[in-house]
Amino acid sequence: MRKLDEAQWRERLTPEQYHILREAGTERAFTGRYWNNHETGEYLCAACGAELFDSDTKYDSGSGWPSFTAPVDRAAVDALVDRSHGMVRTEVRCARCDSHLGHVFPDGPGADGLRFCINSASLRFEPR
Repeated sequence: MRKLDEAQWRERLTPEQYHILREAGTERAFTGRYWNNHETGEYLCAACGAELFDSDTKYDSGSGWPSFTAPVDRAAVDALVDRSHGMVRTEVRCARCDSHLGHVFPDGPGADGLRFCINSASLRFEPR
């Protein structure tokens, strides 16, 4: 994917998507379109279309955001230290386009014990 400047991102994304994906914003809990989605399919980056998560790893964490135990491939996402809001968290970004997706926490039910807490606005769902 060719690198886009911020004006091009603004044209491509909705205002909510731009705020979340490019400015590391967050949607309110229980408001996103995918937090309660139970269909089978793949979750892609809303900015660039990279495959990020599969419904097989999605679970209801009770947090109000789509939660996954793992990405489809560790190389699909990057993890960065986030010291905003007076705390230290691990931010998750799309490895292809560097868009903010959400955060990962060490309290998940999977084998690795991770919970990828992702904004619905950062995702596009493709049913199988």
